[in-house]
Amino acid sequence: MNAKISYLFVALALSATVATSVGASGLRVLRGHVPDVVERFHLQPIGRLPATNRVHLAILLPLRNEPEITNLLEQLYDPASSNYHHYLTPQQFTEQFGPVAQDYQSVANFAKTNDLDVIATHDSRLMLDVRGNVSDIEKAFHVTLKTYQDPTEPRTFYAPDVDPSVDSSVPIMDIEGISDYARLRPMGHLTKTANVTGVASGSAPDGYYWGKDFRNAYVPGASLKGTGQIVGLFEADGYYSNDIASYESQAGLPSVSLTNVLIDNFNGNPGSGNSEVALDIEMAVSMAPGLSSVTVFETTNLIVDWLDVLDSMADDTQIKQFSSSWGYTGGADPNTAFDQVFQKMAIQGQSFFQASGDGDAWTNPIWVPAASPYLTSVGGTTLTMNNSGASYSSETVWNSGYYKTADLGSAWFANGNGYWGSGGGISSFYSIPYWQQGVNMAAIGGSAANRNIPDVACVANGVWVIYNNGHTDWFVGTSCAAPLWAGFTALVNQQAASYNLPTVGFMNPAIYRIGSSASYASGFHDITTGNDFWPGSPTNFEAASGYDLCTGWGTPNGTNLINLLAPQITPIVLTIAPAGGRTLQITESGLAFGITNYLQVSTNPISSARWTSIATNIATSNIFIKSGLTATNAPEKFYRVIEQP
Repeated sequence: MNAKISYLFVALALSATVATSVGASGLRVLRGHVPDVVERFHLQPIGRLPATNRVHLAILLPLRNEPEITNLLEQLYDPASSNYHHYLTPQQFTEQFGPVAQDYQSVANFAKTNDLDVIATHDSRLMLDVRGNVSDIEKAFHVTLKTYQDPTEPRTFYAPDVDPSVDSSVPIMDIEGISDYARLRPMGHLTKTANVTGVASGSAPDGYYWGKDFRNAYVPGASLKGTGQIVGLFEADGYYSNDIASYESQAGLPSVSLTNVLIDNFNGNPGSGNSEVALDIEMAVSMAPGLSSVTVFETTNLIVDWLDVLDSMADDTQIKQFSSSWGYTGGADPNTAFDQVFQKMAIQGQSFFQASGDGDAWTNPIWVPAASPYLTSVGGTTLTMNNSGASYSSETVWNSGYYKTADLGSAWFANGNGYWGSGGGISSFYSIPYWQQGVNMAAIGGSAANRNIPDVACVANGVWVIYNNGHTDWFVGTSCAAPLWAGFTALVNQQAASYNLPTVGFMNPAIYRIGSSASYASGFHDITTGNDFWPGSPTNFEAASGYDLCTGWGTPNGTNLINLLAPQITPIVLTIAPAGGRTLQITESGLAFGITNYLQVSTNPISSARWTSIATNIATSNIFIKSGLTATNAPEKFYRVIEQP
């Protein structure tokens, strides 16, 4: 798992040879399961995990037809493709790309043969949940589970002494839960000092930001409120519902329905991370106060449980936008099992926003899964507003400098450095995605060969939160920004739904297309001041015009960006003539569109401009024409055809 993986072929999912090696015994070794901290700190085991302990594992299978997945993903988000936004259902995805039933059964048989109890199956067939005694797990995977003292925290963890191995005939891609070193961490951080620069211009107590401030900053005057949409949140803890009700009441927001989905027998009781859960919910409803509901997927902070959550999210296709402000470090490489689910979401037309991290410029491996090329990575800004949150004034890169442990509600630091700011960096694992190619990275310290993050940003400083059964305080973190983007996307998808158009889905191809076009200045607030500097990285990274590795392309610039992502459709009258044929003349473009039987579009340019057109038969009498002036990268125009006798 240490080789760089091309974006076109996801690690571990192509074949066993990518992530494994086969020995003379016929056993296939699954690389990357001994935490790198063991070697880095030369840790010696302090004992063995008791043989009778019961451990939950997720056994992962690879996707099929990876090249076809790559091709389909590009087509789904290419406006010139006939597959543009023609998303698959979960069932279609499984039929075309999921493991076949025979392979899934063979993994189940392997588990049963080795005395591992199958505790959950998945329709996607991407994973199988099992539970077994430590002694049986050690025998099945040819390992010894040893215990270690964590070198940086007051806890112990267990891990295999060597990488697990399985019979080469068993189609296992990966195993989660065979170590519990990596733990999910929240990116929302309670602050305990009033010394914050550049904020205190909102309408919350002491001038912090809440409720309507976020809409005033990013979608001023918008009538869209997320009506008919659901935001899904990944959470590794529970929350107090009365905190959300208090926030809505005090911030002047309507009450939004909350739906809890408890995964892997999690009881939903609020723990030490309840502040993150409250923060995420409050941000989503602030940006989209008309949501049908917020669905909160809750589990423990174990990675094995997160996989079950992601699979449940992907299968809930009523939800078109998700957010996560949790992640982890501690492995040498990203988690490819997560990537498989993110691919599935993108192919199904679902958006996933991930906080990019809070340790300024990444020098250690980027926390998982912020650099995945199948999600939108969200950085953070410090926002200044006019007249106590009435309107947008300016933004700069969020960089709060150094905090002692005592100054924060969390002692964990994203980069292990004690410095706090918008997470940005270059992946050492993923090659640069096709949609990020063409951006001039040389001047901003980015990479033309590897994935760069973040993609976009939102406010991450001075955010007022009600949490922990009535406590109040202000928070920092890119975890403030990710759910705001999920709420914003609910507005985009509300507008798309009003025209019977598909959802925006995986947003990065569209974001980078807009960022590279003449529409960029109208669609985004370009953040050009500030940096991600800290003593361990004193020159990376700095804000710049256009894309940078502090705030990506920037923050939403109101309904301009909504209209670019889900263009408003102008009704055009269609007259019938002659003899059953239908013709339409769009005079403003200088292009005649001929439409036959609502199914085909032919073009007859009568000017020198180059145009593209697509007609989609949404319903018998509901036709849309899309045109884009490709010669100048002008925004696409959509027309609804209305038949007139």
